[in-house]
Amino acid sequence: MEREPMRIREGYLVKKGSMFNTWKPMWVVLLEDGIEFYKRKADNSPKGMIPLKGSSIHSPCQDFGKRMFVFKLTAAKQQDHFFQAAYLEERDAWVRDIKKAIHHIDGGQRFARKSTRKSIRLPETINLSALYLSMKDPENGIKELKLEKDKRVFNHCFTGTCVIDWLVSSNSIRNRKEGLLLASSLLSEGYLQPAGDTSKAAAEGLSDTPFLDLSDAYYYFPDSGFFCEGYSSDDDVVLKEEFRGTIVKQGCLLKQGHRRKNWKVRKFVLRDDPAYLHYYDPAGGEEPLGAIHLRGCVVTAVEDMPDSKKCDVDNILFEIITANEVHYYLQAASSTERTEWIKAIQSVSRTGK
Repeated sequence: MEREPMRIREGYLVKKGSMFNTWKPMWVVLLEDGIEFYKRKADNSPKGMIPLKGSSIHSPCQDFGKRMFVFKLTAAKQQDHFFQAAYLEERDAWVRDIKKAIHHIDGGQRFARKSTRKSIRLPETINLSALYLSMKDPENGIKELKLEKDKRVFNHCFTGTCVIDWLVSSNSIRNRKEGLLLASSLLSEGYLQPAGDTSKAAAEGLSDTPFLDLSDAYYYFPDSGFFCEGYSSDDDVVLKEEFRGTIVKQGCLLKQGHRRKNWKVRKFVLRDDPAYLHYYDPAGGEEPLGAIHLRGCVVTAVEDMPDSKKCDVDNILFEIITANEVHYYLQAASSTERTEWIKAIQSVSRTGK
């Protein structure tokens, strides 16, 4: 039976239409041999597929001055496809994995998630796929936790030490040294993913082993619903509104009106369940003026607004495109704050209801 291509990376990106200058959110899946894009994550059939054989990728792409973090994929038939990521690190991660996939296709090799990893040899009797299913068993597998480190909360993940402990307790290995070898294989084949700077640095070859048997090295299963969120740094008093969700972030932003295209300061409160971004009059008032439903939305940084007057201050703007394709334009006080809002909204849009 023919093996299905590995799903290397997936997530929402904004894609430029092929005929008109329209940009729409798409659920994009990077496979070993191509890129599929769907209108929604839950769709069974892709809207299109771009073969990677003979393709080339260009980043940064400055063909669209008002859109940031765009990269261009040129297919073998010289057809250009443009994608926009939400922030710099996300764009670079997509570009890095696409380049690796193209390189392995050109060399006639199978995709290796971490090209910097050491050579790993396992006995043929070890079935990584079966081991992965055992690790995910709800009763006897590795328990997914909410862990905190460096002012960030990592949801649905576990430590490197927990992985090795489980391998020992399940009699999959004889000692912890063997456990590092086996866990490194699971990592390189994509059955485990690094979460946080410590584990990511090791996986990229900056440590003696790709996998770390440490309590502060975090990992997660690729289909577990993992997300990371930062602590809110705002000093605003949290209003006691009757909403179920935990406040992920709050603060003031400039919001563009839908009708008059004017800009007003609004206080925004981001909650994870349900996934809404409520906005209020900053002068006071417990009732929100409106809300943006974030489930399945796409958020990206932009340089300028179409059909609107420029703001009086520097354009540190970002755009939220909801699942039903309503566009909201917001402005942060700094580029750092914009990135924080984008990452926080991204995490809520993936997990909130």
